[in-house]
Amino acid sequence: MSWLMFSRTAGPRALPALLSLHPYIVVRTPSSEMASQSQWLTPEEREQLLPELKAAGWEDVEDRDALFKEFSFKNFNQAFGFMTRVALQAEKMNHHPEWFNVYHKVQITLLTHDCGGLSKKDVKLAKFIEQAAASLN
Repeated sequence: MSWLMFSRTAGPRALPALLSLHPYIVVRTPSSEMASQSQWLTPEEREQLLPELKAAGWEDVEDRDALFKEFSFKNFNQAFGFMTRVALQAEKMNHHPEWFNVYHKVQITLLTHDCGGLSKKDVKLAKFIEQAAASLN
């Protein structure tokens, strides 16, 4: 039996061709809740949801519709523990951050690649990240 792998980079136009090659491909569509969380934040949602995050130190990323924050911990072990907690939550949400770690510092950038900007998923993950960081300090 051969397996056909579908890359997200192939794009939606490639799907009909893939289906003609392999008629047993199952295409999963996101639930309406997941789809609504993957849409850009409206101006009203931005006014309502982002001030709390900005007050906690999250910053806009220049030239991107994204949020950034750097966290500092006592040591590498604590930073790695924090990253593990965030990774488990991100996997549960199927929403993964861009991040960078050196010793006790963790830099995180949040955006929703599916919509090319900030969504409710980013706000939800940022709030979880804040709770995870606060529990270690």
